[in-house]
Amino acid sequence: MDGNLGRPGAIGTATPRVDGRLKVTGEARYASDFPLADPAFAFLATSAIARGRIADIDEGEARAVPGVLDILTFRNIGDAVKRTKLFSDGGYVGSTIMPLGSDRIFHDGQIVAVVLAETFEAAREGAHRLNLSYAPEAPSAGFDSPGAETVAARDVSSTFEDPAVGDAEAALATAAVTVDERYATPTQHHNPIELFTTSCAWSDGKLTVWEPSQNVTGLKYGLAEQLGIEPDNIRVVSPYIGGAFGSRGSLTQRTVLIAVAARRLNRPVKLVAMRYQGFTIATYRAETRHHIKLGADRDGKLVALVHEGEEVTSRPDNYKVAGTDASTRLYACPNVASKVSMVHADRNTPGFMRSPPEVPYLFALESAMDELAIALNINPVELRRRNDTDKEPIKGLPYTSRSLMACFDAAAKSFGWDRRTPQPGSMRDGDWLVGWGCATTMYPTQVAPAAARVTVTPQGSVKVQTAAHDIGTGAYTVVALTAADKLGVPVDKVIVELGDSDLPPAPVAGGSNTTASICNVVAKACEQIRAKIAAAAVGADSVFKGADAATLVLADGHLQGPGGTSEPLDKAVRRVSNGAIEVYAENIPHGAPPDGIAKLYQGHPALAGGAKLKDRIQFAFGAEFVEVRVHALTREVRAPRVVGAFAAGKIVDPTTAKSQLMGGLIWGVSSALHEATEIDRRVARYVNTDLAEYLIPVNADVEVADVILVPEDDRQVNDLGIKGLGELGNVGTNAAVANAVYHATGVRIRELPVRLEKLLDAPVAL
Repeated sequence: MDGNLGRPGAIGTATPRVDGRLKVTGEARYASDFPLADPAFAFLATSAIARGRIADIDEGEARAVPGVLDILTFRNIGDAVKRTKLFSDGGYVGSTIMPLGSDRIFHDGQIVAVVLAETFEAAREGAHRLNLSYAPEAPSAGFDSPGAETVAARDVSSTFEDPAVGDAEAALATAAVTVDERYATPTQHHNPIELFTTSCAWSDGKLTVWEPSQNVTGLKYGLAEQLGIEPDNIRVVSPYIGGAFGSRGSLTQRTVLIAVAARRLNRPVKLVAMRYQGFTIATYRAETRHHIKLGADRDGKLVALVHEGEEVTSRPDNYKVAGTDASTRLYACPNVASKVSMVHADRNTPGFMRSPPEVPYLFALESAMDELAIALNINPVELRRRNDTDKEPIKGLPYTSRSLMACFDAAAKSFGWDRRTPQPGSMRDGDWLVGWGCATTMYPTQVAPAAARVTVTPQGSVKVQTAAHDIGTGAYTVVALTAADKLGVPVDKVIVELGDSDLPPAPVAGGSNTTASICNVVAKACEQIRAKIAAAAVGADSVFKGADAATLVLADGHLQGPGGTSEPLDKAVRRVSNGAIEVYAENIPHGAPPDGIAKLYQGHPALAGGAKLKDRIQFAFGAEFVEVRVHALTREVRAPRVVGAFAAGKIVDPTTAKSQLMGGLIWGVSSALHEATEIDRRVARYVNTDLAEYLIPVNADVEVADVILVPEDDRQVNDLGIKGLGELGNVGTNAAVANAVYHATGVRIRELPVRLEKLLDAPVAL
């Protein structure tokens, strides 16, 4: 271990993941790894139509399969499942479609039966032998489909407002230069490597659930509502998660069905859903369309911005991502108008997917800004500099910090942006057309109420317990670093326990709030422990007698005071207690609602920050530069080089931070060049529901992904000055790629993904 890790200032020291050995050796247990006594196995049967009704279910062949124990359908589930509200409406579930609630089919791949058997193979065979017949109806696949219904977000949500200021249309009419274009992003799916799995076991009326979750407390309370039992009778265990990206943030339909199945059979039940089923039994990134209108003077300063967005959602749910909260506040502009609408179609309900609002909405804005730069003949970086601002334009609130142009300067220098020639098609390497593009990234800085328990033993070991989640981001490590920093012990003396609803509650692992929320409450608990130790020391017959307790610090396994006074930590701890010192702490961040702690204990996140505050605005910023190469003959597209510079306040662990941001950059390239869930619009069914045809990048797709951490000190956002960054890395990258493709070929791709067939008519000379 690095010798600095046990001293004050350990926060910010590059540290390997403390859980790394467990993961690479296979010792880390994921949800489906936990052993169950004599489990039955479940397999889901899912709908083959997108709209209509189940006309008949013939279970004969399925029940004849040796080992089949039971089959759950709408016919026998009865009233076992109660209704609860949508997660984004203050409830817990990712879809209000009732699990096996009726014969009604709302979308392709809807769960229509659960087959239970002695083995996985028997359950799968039984599901395949289940004969279902349907009474299909003509479905609406999405945009432009007959029967799809469009509603304005402000008309169906009492809390949503379309950001606006001034008179944007009037300013556009007199603007010297305008851009008026439409953009679109496709449906995309999370596809975490760990499949959607649930195991349930009942004992003496109490239920234990092993499921990968970004919100174990919310899952506990939501499941209790669905089952009609007390939440204290449910425990949810999820210590490690093999990818989430938002797909595990809300309660899905499958969980309650497996709980019901385990109760009916009076034995544990395990479900590991198939990869293709993950496309429809969980959430995904909604398909979007955008209309952007920009007006500027001859110097490039914006005078008007209009952003109208449409999003596809399911028939019953008003889920929205509504990224205009970010896009309308990014640049200085005196006249802004916006509108968000949802298009109800016969699809499963979308949900949170890494940077849910910003990825699609900033693709449109940052593409339009590039088009404006070209129309004005201004360097795209310089255009952003001329529209930089310390105050957001809608309410005039000050940013707590805004290092956007520092990020552009650092990334541009590293990338070599000054060697760029602006004419499309002007840069070439043999048969490859070379294009360079850039874009801004931003993400709201949010902090939520949180609780944690910290225990210090006389031997100097530390245990930190909180029901937070590590979804692969390094939460175990940053929590351990925080405790080591505040208590002056080596990191390897800190044990961190996460992902269990029996632990002190923590917010959902989403909105890039975990590090800020959890590290601040852990630091608070550690400070209370230090204060107890210091108070006992100065009042005792010791070298610290009569000193000011505030001058004593914990460092290098010792309690240290002025004049070089020092004593071992174990001696200082025993002065307080013959056993361990334990502190339970709660933290309520600035701007959180008065009932934020009460909501926390019921599994409701109360994220505060971003554009939601009344006195200020909190965002993290960055700049991303991409090099693409388009083959002059085949029009194949490659993105060999990506550089991102990010300012996100205090970085707790640069190692895990860079890993997160690098992954975000690669995902951003993926969302531009690879990812799209294809839908057969005639029948509203997804067709590429596997990792062979749902394209994601591999090592050869991005040769270089450089991450630059721009220093930033912002103590307004929270006591530790931490801004979230997990979702910062993949915002804007898709626009930077599209902008680079235009620079290489002269073809402006406004509808993602960028594919070679869209470049066949490129005007550049071969």
